[in-house]
Amino acid sequence: MAISLKNVEIDGRRLRSERTRQYIIEAYLALLRESPAVPTAAQIAERAGYSVRSLFERFPDLLTLSIAAADHAFAQANAQAVIRNADADRATRIRTQVETRGRTCEQWLPLWRALAHNIHHSEELRMRMRRMREAVWLRLELMYRPELAPMPAAERLRTLIALEAITDFESWARMRETFGFSTEQAGAVWIRTIDRLLPPTPDS
Repeated sequence: MAISLKNVEIDGRRLRSERTRQYIIEAYLALLRESPAVPTAAQIAERAGYSVRSLFERFPDLLTLSIAAADHAFAQANAQAVIRNADADRATRIRTQVETRGRTCEQWLPLWRALAHNIHHSEELRMRMRRMREAVWLRLELMYRPELAPMPAAERLRTLIALEAITDFESWARMRETFGFSTEQAGAVWIRTIDRLLPPTPDS
């Protein structure tokens, strides 16, 4: 079967465009990690090695770029946060959950703050942030099922709300930035707090 040169050219352009799009997202994320200020289009384009025109050919505005970055982050975080030790003993489950959540917060805190800054301007952004919170919630339910399952529904809900609040991005940021804790020290605080918050683990 003959391959059309025109189709090859179209596929090549599409691949280059997608690669440019990815470089722009990565440049945006890199700049967020370097500075709390949301980067400008010119700064993002320069970091990515493209023109501002190229940026806006792929993203009509910076809000659209932030949504694309959120999708990229969600996919990356899900790939990195593989469920491990869900059936292990209490101490191992808490340590595993804290290590995974700590890595996520350490890597994606700058983006989370940028998304929160724009959340009132976009329903799509609100949807992305809800989806991220739901993923955290489901993981908490899974990792602490032995302790949560026997609880009455209202008490279980209150405990999950507290667990999510304890391990949110800003909790991590306060320990790391305000108090200067190392990642190990911050993780140890979460481990002790979660262990005290959860009810005793039922006997097997």
